[in-house]
Amino acid sequence: MSEQDIYYTIEKSSVAEFKDRGSKFIAYVFPIMSAAECKIHLLQLKKEHSKAVHHCFAYRIGTDGNNFRSNDDGEPSGSAGKPILGQIDSKQLTNVLVIVVRYFGGTLLGVPGLINAYKTATALALQLTPIVQKQVEITYDVQFDYTQMNEVMMVLKQYQCTIINQEMQLFCSITAGIPKRSEQDVLYHLNELKGVSINKQKPNA
Repeated sequence: MSEQDIYYTIEKSSVAEFKDRGSKFIAYVFPIMSAAECKIHLLQLKKEHSKAVHHCFAYRIGTDGNNFRSNDDGEPSGSAGKPILGQIDSKQLTNVLVIVVRYFGGTLLGVPGLINAYKTATALALQLTPIVQKQVEITYDVQFDYTQMNEVMMVLKQYQCTIINQEMQLFCSITAGIPKRSEQDVLYHLNELKGVSINKQKPNA
């Protein structure tokens, strides 16, 4: 299996704390699938830590490497979001959000101190989260007659496809994640079945 066929992510949340000269940095790690989830977690932590001065974050989503964001939330530019993202990337993770909540301790840490604090808090939290390896999957909609259910399911099972959604009536519809490395084989076998229609979903559909 080549590197392009797999990716690394997390399935559990974790939290870790780092202190420097009175300032407290609490790093929260979350598995996410969309930027909308980031907003939900951020709002929740802003409520929970309403007295904290900064809620800095970074996330990376998807397997193409293009969907990422980092935010310094009022800290000097590049001193918080980038070091957080740097830790996510150093472990080659995706579908991960890290929010670091900072309580100011009265002593200015300076940019190098901040970079170190955000980096360390993130690294500590990521160490507590088991990293899982997953297959890169391409999403397809598969439609077929109920009588062909067993044949279609056999192909999807054989190639370890993920069933994302299914509607089983007289005419059935399945949204499946097909492993990238087996894509051509799966499509070949499904196309061999008469009356089965397969449509590739557009990214972020």
